[in-house]
Amino acid sequence: MMTLFANNTDWLLNTTCKAVPGSEGWPPLEEWASLNRSVDGRLLQPIPPGAACHEAQAAHYNAAACGEVQAAWFTEPLHSNDPVSSMWNNWNNDTCLPDPALPCSAAGYPVYVVNASTAQHVKAGIDFARMHNIRLIVKNSGHDYLGRSSAPGSLSIWVHHMKEIRVHEESSFRPTGCNVSIPLEGGRAVTAGAGTQMLEAYRATALHNLTVVGGNGRTVALGGFITGGGHSILAPHYGMAADQVLEMELVTPTGEIVTSNECQHADLFWAMRGGGGSTFGVLTSITLKAIPSPEVMSLAFQLSTPASNPHALDAITYFVSKLPDLGDADVSGYPIIFRSAAAATSTVSLSGIIGKVIMLHTRDPRRILVQLEPVVAHINATWSEGGLGWTWLADTTYFPSFGAWYEQNYDPSPVGYGSVMGSRLLDRGALAANLTATKAALDRFSSAGDGRMAPGLVTAYIVSGKAVWEAKPRGGSTAVNPAWRRTHVHATASFSFAPLNATARAMAISQANAAAAALREVSQDMGAYVNEASRYEPDWQQVFWGQNYQRLLQIKRAVDPDDVFWCQPCVGNERWEEVEGMLCRV
Repeated sequence: MMTLFANNTDWLLNTTCKAVPGSEGWPPLEEWASLNRSVDGRLLQPIPPGAACHEAQAAHYNAAACGEVQAAWFTEPLHSNDPVSSMWNNWNNDTCLPDPALPCSAAGYPVYVVNASTAQHVKAGIDFARMHNIRLIVKNSGHDYLGRSSAPGSLSIWVHHMKEIRVHEESSFRPTGCNVSIPLEGGRAVTAGAGTQMLEAYRATALHNLTVVGGNGRTVALGGFITGGGHSILAPHYGMAADQVLEMELVTPTGEIVTSNECQHADLFWAMRGGGGSTFGVLTSITLKAIPSPEVMSLAFQLSTPASNPHALDAITYFVSKLPDLGDADVSGYPIIFRSAAAATSTVSLSGIIGKVIMLHTRDPRRILVQLEPVVAHINATWSEGGLGWTWLADTTYFPSFGAWYEQNYDPSPVGYGSVMGSRLLDRGALAANLTATKAALDRFSSAGDGRMAPGLVTAYIVSGKAVWEAKPRGGSTAVNPAWRRTHVHATASFSFAPLNATARAMAISQANAAAAALREVSQDMGAYVNEASRYEPDWQQVFWGQNYQRLLQIKRAVDPDDVFWCQPCVGNERWEEVEGMLCRV
């Protein structure tokens, strides 16, 4: 068995902390055996996948398996299909990477995992954690930029295999306990297990010529995605994912299996749509609107100039200032900013913007091209100097359905490294009211200001628009950050760093927060998207939830008075802090 905690923690082992292995309150093996029986033998005591590469872990070392783990480490499936691994190494504290030269222990991982396939399994895990004062977390795929799905010394509920999907054939849906049906306006409804991932949801609905408002990553799961609000390339056209929800089944911190909707458990229904995961309970299934799958006109583009062009940032700022106009013209998508990137065919470094954007319900490529070509023409005429002009590459492709577009355009981003992120929601004023101020903010945001560490990826996503601003979710509103209802662009900057390097990690966190602060200067009254942001964001309660935070806190205290669930940054976590791998009362 892998060593987890040393035996020198007696000074912490008291009732003010959650129990950990070796503490007086940690359940004996017979209690864990009882839990295993109650979950039909689905209690796991997993070994980190990297252990296969470490001879010191004699019982788990396997040279052949090590090679397979190393080959797959930077791909999503290895971490998604593992009960304890995270997509980004820092959230397991770099404690067992597949490098034989580095140390390996289970110290950054949960001790036990309930491999849940039913709501009853989830309930058993919650009840056990509450009864024994054990830190409890929830994982699906580990696709969590803030690391909320992993914690040392914890019991984890793994909902990854809760994947049953049912497409309702009716043109209306009657929520449990409601006297009236909800008309679905030409679409239908789909009920899916909380472990359903985006690729699975899109493929299941595509069989019915339908789709859902979902994320672009294949392994993003409905549970964490929707509890965070859920932005999407489809959101400007249909509303956020949280706006599509008709009903939820969840298990509360007190172990109740409840169905929440606008007619019953309405506070939970409101809070679970945008108030954050691992906070108010564990989502087990969700029913949401399915929409007729639209035709898609897709544009892949690159606008670039040599990085030595002294006006490169002026042009980038102008392009970004036009993103609200593109959104108003029904364009949505994923522009990415680069300040100095190696060219594919030469040694010249380039600056510019690259990305994929779409228009719906059209087969005419001119409809999307005509929105961008005047912007490109203005840039070429204004900011080309001394032979340093701009190259515009554009490739349009028609897709008969959204599912067909997604199969070729999902997010292929690598995983398996240390990473933190800073982000900001931007309204039209932040982007276009004062281009001098916007340029200064983008300069710091896209270069991290002092140059100590450049962000690995800088985005300006068009994932909000008219349908988000005018959304009419069931029950009248959701817990989604109100700033989304004025947002045009969701901007992010990601910073990677070497493992087991405290200095590099601290610098990355500092730079991520500095990047977000740069945009905050032009968007004082906005906020950030809780699923893609810095875990270390100052004033995170206001930044992630704005005026909704106080209501969310009241609901948290009502449904989870014993703080069965705790994560960072999550509603109501102020009464606890992490101390040397343990969770203790403040």
